[in-house]
Amino acid sequence: MKKIFSIIFSFFAFTSILKAGPFQDLSKDPDTTIINDSVKKINDPKKIFKDLFINKTDESGSATVELNPRAASFVKDYMDRHSRHLQKMKDWALPYFNMMDGILTAHGLPNELKYLAVIESDLQSYALSWAGAVGPWQFMPATGRRMGLKINRSIDERTDYYKSTIAAAKYLKELFSEYGDWLLVIAAYNGGTGNVDHAIRKGHSRNFWNLQNYLPEESRNHVKKFIATHYIMEGNGGITTVTKDEADEIDFTSGGNKSLTQEEIDNSKMQTITGKYLALIISKTIEMDLAAFNRYNPNFDKQVAVKATYDLRLPANKMEIFNSKKNQILDESMKLLLSSVNTSKKS
Repeated sequence: MKKIFSIIFSFFAFTSILKAGPFQDLSKDPDTTIINDSVKKINDPKKIFKDLFINKTDESGSATVELNPRAASFVKDYMDRHSRHLQKMKDWALPYFNMMDGILTAHGLPNELKYLAVIESDLQSYALSWAGAVGPWQFMPATGRRMGLKINRSIDERTDYYKSTIAAAKYLKELFSEYGDWLLVIAAYNGGTGNVDHAIRKGHSRNFWNLQNYLPEESRNHVKKFIATHYIMEGNGGITTVTKDEADEIDFTSGGNKSLTQEEIDNSKMQTITGKYLALIISKTIEMDLAAFNRYNPNFDKQVAVKATYDLRLPANKMEIFNSKKNQILDESMKLLLSSVNTSKKS
């Protein structure tokens, strides 16, 4: 039987929930298991994390979904403490993010995974952890060497943004092939596969929200920091911020972004393009925000990688710029793809 969900998630409702009590840091409260298993599919990716929601029934008998105040406190507290810093990072780190986007795309990975480097090291090349992990992607020596990085007394490629990103892409692909779930991948990246495997056995589940309390506290919170950072930087969630089962239930054909309005559709143009174009290069050249480009062209990089064709849609003025510079865009896209692949083979 279909349930009618009334999503109570407006700004005012969200604010009122947060004002209901003091912010609670969930890093000190491991009891964050699933509140209600019946919430299975909500179209907005912002609203799909099971322990962010609780079910209620209103006076009319309709099912409603409200933000769990404990989860809201965690997200709000993190955003209060880090939003300003991360918003500034969008500017100074843009060249690094662009480079990472190209490498992650070339390896068939979601480019939002670059935010893992943000929470790992604050994008600092010489970051050093208490455990001995080094660089923007915080590789331990053994893992770094296994992923092709040179690490000795005279050189440490873990501090090289470009080479360490290629190594991270390899490692992330390896972890995803093992777990098939990005939340578990992020937990394993932080705490190791041994801890994740132990949590799976103890929790009798491969769902992060079910097994999280069997993970070390640092790894448990690492995943939540990644989700919060993704929201701050992207304005929404995405394929890397949900479990495998949730991803299977959600329609990501919209790219996890708000659908186009009729006015936007009416003022846009569409044409079929052929070639290994990259969304990053197109958006940069036509001076269009990458998130906006992805709204008009969901799953662009993935579809182009498989089919090398795409029905490109852009605002009319942006399509004119694209057509005037499409050869340049294709050339730059191919150079970035080939550079990433060649460097990966050499490392």
